[in-house]
Amino acid sequence: MSSSSTFRSVPATAEVVIIGGGVMGASAAFHLAEAGVSDVVVVERGELACGSSGKPIGGVRAQFSDPLNIELGSRSLRAYQDFPRRPGADIRLDTVGYLFLLTTERQAADFEAAVGTQNALGVPTRMITPDEARRLCPYVSTDGLVVAAHSPIDGHARPVLVVRGYADAAARAGVTFATHTTVTGFDTAGDRVTAVHTDRGRIGCATVICTAGAWSAQIGDMAGLHLPVRPVRRQLAFSERLVPPAPRIPFTIDFASSAYFHNSDDGLLFGLADPREPDGFDTTWTPEWLELFRDAVRQRAPELAEMRTVGGWAGLYEVTPDHNAMIGRSGALGNFLYATGFSGHGFLQAPAVGEILRDLHLERAPFTDISPFSADRFRTGAETRPEAHVV
Repeated sequence: MSSSSTFRSVPATAEVVIIGGGVMGASAAFHLAEAGVSDVVVVERGELACGSSGKPIGGVRAQFSDPLNIELGSRSLRAYQDFPRRPGADIRLDTVGYLFLLTTERQAADFEAAVGTQNALGVPTRMITPDEARRLCPYVSTDGLVVAAHSPIDGHARPVLVVRGYADAAARAGVTFATHTTVTGFDTAGDRVTAVHTDRGRIGCATVICTAGAWSAQIGDMAGLHLPVRPVRRQLAFSERLVPPAPRIPFTIDFASSAYFHNSDDGLLFGLADPREPDGFDTTWTPEWLELFRDAVRQRAPELAEMRTVGGWAGLYEVTPDHNAMIGRSGALGNFLYATGFSGHGFLQAPAVGEILRDLHLERAPFTDISPFSADRFRTGAETRPEAHVV
């Protein structure tokens, strides 16, 4: 794979400069190159997938409450199923389904409405009884469980393998990956970006695409644009090797606490969003966090509360005020595109968003109207679109 780490400087010009070498940047690079736009430089300050995309396992789903998120998730699921053929890589996709465990009548009503929306958009989610949920996931206790929502087509895959698959295919088509390269600023003229400045040199360009994840607010500030993304640490842990092996279970979520668990190699992976976690770029894993998870699952999946763990991992969510992504074209700088702020849903939406970024650059209509996800909604007071199925 071509990388500027073998050069003293970046290319002097490019048709497109993509800022951020995670799953969103790699998807954009692949889709552009596939469409014949190969004069592309992806600028990444570390290694590819060294930020949020470096997480060990990423969920893929179309179970959302917002129709646009359902569409992005569903289209991306199809792309992930087709990944061995296009671009041609094994991403260890495991279609185990997603199982949301619901413990209040309000949750049940909200999910019932969302299932109707999902079904209308072709997603085969259904509400199931507590006993059915336990049959799908034997760790679940039905005590206090009202109902559950299950989609059999969801699952999980390996984000690093997805980034590598997209990047390798893009590099074969001529895309340059400028790793260990930091963006330091922009040149603008009127309502256009004319160049990206990096610590390896200046790149004149026709289009800039910001896919910088949790670091997008700083990139926006350099260009004088408001991209309200805040970084929030999320932690997970791995159980010890289980003997006998764990049954194959869905990606299971206790919705009230956000505690989740699923298979991972020879054990289980545990996760939970700490509501008290402050904003910041700290990715230190803290074993004390595990007690939050254990407390949360003690009633819902008691066996997990006693399982021994063998370490964990911390990464960053890129969160917006309404927990929905920002995707679009800047109104102030017409050749500055962005896809960021996915609030934990970026990996699962990356294939579809890569298509959208390709189409925005080529000035053709994307497959769906993404105007509701414009970053301007936070500046103009336009209606935001709260997403209820946030983990």
